[in-house]
Amino acid sequence: MRLSPLDLLKWIHFILLATAIGGAVVSLLLSGFEQEREDLKGLAASVWKQTVVWPVRMAIIVGLLAMVQKLQWKMNPFNFYYFHLKLVLILPLAASVEMGPKALAVGKRGAAMVALFLFLIISFVVYNQRLFGARAPKVLDQPTVAAAPAK
Repeated sequence: MRLSPLDLLKWIHFILLATAIGGAVVSLLLSGFEQEREDLKGLAASVWKQTVVWPVRMAIIVGLLAMVQKLQWKMNPFNFYYFHLKLVLILPLAASVEMGPKALAVGKRGAAMVALFLFLIISFVVYNQRLFGARAPKVLDQPTVAAAPAK
């Protein structure tokens, strides 16, 4: 058994998203302390930018590379319904992640909370992908072969 490029891409994707989720939790915790301590002002936004925004950007790129790899190997990811839902949820996730630093800098946590919630929903969808089903594989009609005449 050997390591395939797809396995490596999936692992990198997982590590990037785990980093982003951890950074989101830490940033939200820091934003709560910023209200009480003046010396921590802006720390949550800075941590968010470094530990959430960049890993999510890279995870999107790695995810697209994995999708292209699957398509090249004739493993059509669009046959699985969870994948459609995952793609739809990634768009608001990316938007809320990008809005997070500016919102946290002024003391608002809405975008950061939405991003964390979307991380959790997407991870639920991917982990429980069997719940969403898949398209039935197309059955090709087998051509009938006429018996060859006897000689």
